[in-house]
Amino acid sequence: MATSAVPAAIDALLEILREDAELYAVRIFDGPTPTTNFTEQDRLYIGWSPASDQSAEMQQSFASAGGRTRDEDATIACYIETRAGNTDMRERRLQVFALFALVETALRSTDQDPNAMNLNGAVQWSDITAGSLDQVQSDNGSMAGLSFTVHFRARI
Repeated sequence: MATSAVPAAIDALLEILREDAELYAVRIFDGPTPTTNFTEQDRLYIGWSPASDQSAEMQQSFASAGGRTRDEDATIACYIETRAGNTDMRERRLQVFALFALVETALRSTDQDPNAMNLNGAVQWSDITAGSLDQVQSDNGSMAGLSFTVHFRARI
């Protein structure tokens, strides 16, 4: 019996996003990377965000009397980053939100993918609940980053 749906939810998020044709040009990472690659323009991290100390947070409670099942509410930290060698912050900001829209669309249930919202059956439902924009100028150019959380409810 699983004691948490967090590992399966992260795996499902990675699978859904890596299989999405709209995100093909985006490098998608499982957690943090040891180095920053300034040549990669668009990056998406699942289970990591510079704005969060945790990869995921969870809370559990008994689902009913008798304690045979538990409900788990959890959030998974995520981060989208887009870079360019110029100083056009508007371009970076628009790009990071365009990528965010692709992620949000990939996690919505559709006729073609009815299980996206439940992360391919790993959870009861999921949604994106919060976000925070960062913008940076450096000698390497402009960068916009969007930290966001994917929230889910699971019965374990």
